[in-house]
Amino acid sequence: MATLLPFPLISSTPATKHLIFFEDLISSLKNGKKKLTSRIRVDFGGEDTIEALSVSEVNCGGWLELELDSFEPYGTKLEIGSLRIVWARARFGLGSYTFFHGGGVAGKAIVMNVSIDIKARLIQAITSFNQVKHVHARILRLDLLHDNYLLNTLLKSSFNLNDDTNYSRLLFNQIQEPNDYVWNTLIHGLVSRDHFKESIKCFYSMRQNGFLPHYFTFPLVLKACTRVLDLRLGVELHTIMVKAGYDYDAFVKTGLVCFYAKCGRLDDACKVLDEMPEKNPVSWTAIISGYIEERRFTEALDVFKRLLSMNLRPDSFTLVKILSACSQLGDLKNIEWLDECITTLKITKNIFLGTALVDTYAKCGSMEKAHATFDQMLEKDAVTWGAMIQGYASNGKPKEALDIFYKMKNNNLKPDCYTIVGVLSACSSLGALELGEWARGLIDKNMFLHNPIVGTALIDMYAKCGKMNSALKVFKEMKEKDVIVWNAAISGLGMSGQPKVISSLFGQMYKLGVHPDGKTFIGVLCGCTHAGLVDDGRRFFYDMKSFFSLDHEIEHYGCMVDLLGRSGLLNEAHDLIKSMPMEPNAIVWGALLSGCRLHKDTELAEHVLKKLIELEPLNSGNYVLLSNIFSANHKWEESLNIRSQMREKGIRKIPGCCWIEVDGVVHEFRVGDTSHPISERIYGQLSELNREGKQMGYVERTEFVLFDVEDEEKEHFLGCHSEKLAIAFGLISTKPGEVIRVVKNMRVCGDCHVAIKLYSKITGREIVLRDNSRFHSFIDGSCSCGDYW
Repeated sequence: MATLLPFPLISSTPATKHLIFFEDLISSLKNGKKKLTSRIRVDFGGEDTIEALSVSEVNCGGWLELELDSFEPYGTKLEIGSLRIVWARARFGLGSYTFFHGGGVAGKAIVMNVSIDIKARLIQAITSFNQVKHVHARILRLDLLHDNYLLNTLLKSSFNLNDDTNYSRLLFNQIQEPNDYVWNTLIHGLVSRDHFKESIKCFYSMRQNGFLPHYFTFPLVLKACTRVLDLRLGVELHTIMVKAGYDYDAFVKTGLVCFYAKCGRLDDACKVLDEMPEKNPVSWTAIISGYIEERRFTEALDVFKRLLSMNLRPDSFTLVKILSACSQLGDLKNIEWLDECITTLKITKNIFLGTALVDTYAKCGSMEKAHATFDQMLEKDAVTWGAMIQGYASNGKPKEALDIFYKMKNNNLKPDCYTIVGVLSACSSLGALELGEWARGLIDKNMFLHNPIVGTALIDMYAKCGKMNSALKVFKEMKEKDVIVWNAAISGLGMSGQPKVISSLFGQMYKLGVHPDGKTFIGVLCGCTHAGLVDDGRRFFYDMKSFFSLDHEIEHYGCMVDLLGRSGLLNEAHDLIKSMPMEPNAIVWGALLSGCRLHKDTELAEHVLKKLIELEPLNSGNYVLLSNIFSANHKWEESLNIRSQMREKGIRKIPGCCWIEVDGVVHEFRVGDTSHPISERIYGQLSELNREGKQMGYVERTEFVLFDVEDEEKEHFLGCHSEKLAIAFGLISTKPGEVIRVVKNMRVCGDCHVAIKLYSKITGREIVLRDNSRFHSFIDGSCSCGDYW
């Protein structure tokens, strides 16, 4: 057989085989032409060609008999005898005809009916959308728009090979009489491409054309109803199902359960589930997902237990869903029980499930369990590593988060944007500016500018490292600013004590139509607190309710109590606490305690600390401070009793801790620390600073030990506080003129605040210290807080 060619050609070879292909043969004959002449090219292997061939139709009873006239190229007569035309194969989405020289009877040929083999052989060759268009063109030429089987197959291919559904809809509209299978293919294609509203419109058109939905139609339309939350149509479908007798089909029922659950009709979903003779994990998962969507996490867990009681084996997706419910409940015991179930049922902890388990343990604060699960996983991807990094960062273990990140890099895994968010969060906690900027360079800059989550993390990192100008630069460059991004900028300004810039930013936010939320006002009120702007704070606090229609939450009361307490308005602050519509928590009472500490009101402090001990029975700082207040007021028996309670309950003081980053490495110091390799030089540097400070009139202010004893162990000398050790190390390890940045895990004490101001004057260096309250920028003997913190 001669080689098939994709263009019109008759080829004459020494053998008695010829190849012919011309496009308008069938279309011309169908229009009633009894005789036609097609101009085609005849190639004899050289340059000689002829271009005329006469074809006449003799009979058209499913077969075509063609008579081919003889022709004479260049004076040489060439006879073409009896030829038989057969369908050979599909090529480039087009049909090809092969002519075999028959000999004997002259002038006759037979063509097979094209529609017989096109269904089976033409479609098999379609692997690209370009081929779909070629086949579509051929169907139009051959007038096969009545062949639903062929068109249904082509319609499927058009959806599978092209993301744009417009072409598929054009193809459907050309079908003369589409049947129910073609309608279902159209609906399925639209649903698979997430064109849910269009698929629902097609369903209505299908009904208007007299077609009834069946078991294949219902799940498709229910899925569309679920995505667009079209409850009315879903209920209508349920009615049709019952009438048509499809209400016992498991596939249809499962779609109905998913629909009702997603629409929040959980009671109806449960009724449908109960009616199912054979319940499957998919239907149970739908109910569980519905409860989780409604934040009814306990009910979701109960449904999962019912699933197990029926000896059904949950899949990974179900387990991940129920793990998310447990993480929301903060229920570590149930998470451990689920972990045991997975082991007992011998369910493989694939990446999907293993990562979810790591993330859930981390969100419940059990990093030991999270790390154990992580170590057991045979395969880990960037998301798994990111879950560990985020877990350590959010559980107050930033150094461990960075250690995991370094291991991830050593495993040649590229971090995704959410891993970088965890790294930046860890750098924020440690004040590790250099590390944070290095991490920023690991992903595309546009990711920070277009992704609000990543951009917010970068703003927060710069703000908490004391680089507010860099934070504002990132904020201004961001292309998408939602309320969370605005809040990050406002909170950063609040921590750095820039109330004027906060007011300006708040005004811009309002003018641009970004509605502030509760967290926005927390940032604004913190800014007022650090600047002592009582009147402005009161105005923002009351405008929040009256103008912006936002309810005051407990955090806003805490901010106002802090503002009033720091300003010496302790009675007003106490009255505000008494007027709160909710029970005050430890944060609110702690804010009042800060005011008592600042203004030396031991009587009110005693009352506040008793409240704090009730709320936080394991917080050592409250016990220690109350004990010392009793001692100061000569209440020796009460003081001794408090110390005894601490011993009986096994409560130990959390020591003060500071971090400083030098050359990309984070160094940690604790009060009285001697573990550092250059500890001797550090203490030598500190002694020199204290000696020069005393020459300038510095005297250790031991009166701060009473009120700040919860920030450092009383038995240690004030000269060994962790921030002083970190600053001394920074002076030794950095070049002259470099800014020294230190982060402390609790409030800086009054003595250290005085001493660090002198250190900045003695050394001529800027020292930036961030405690758990705010930033302190020490320059030439003064602090940015104005001694108000």
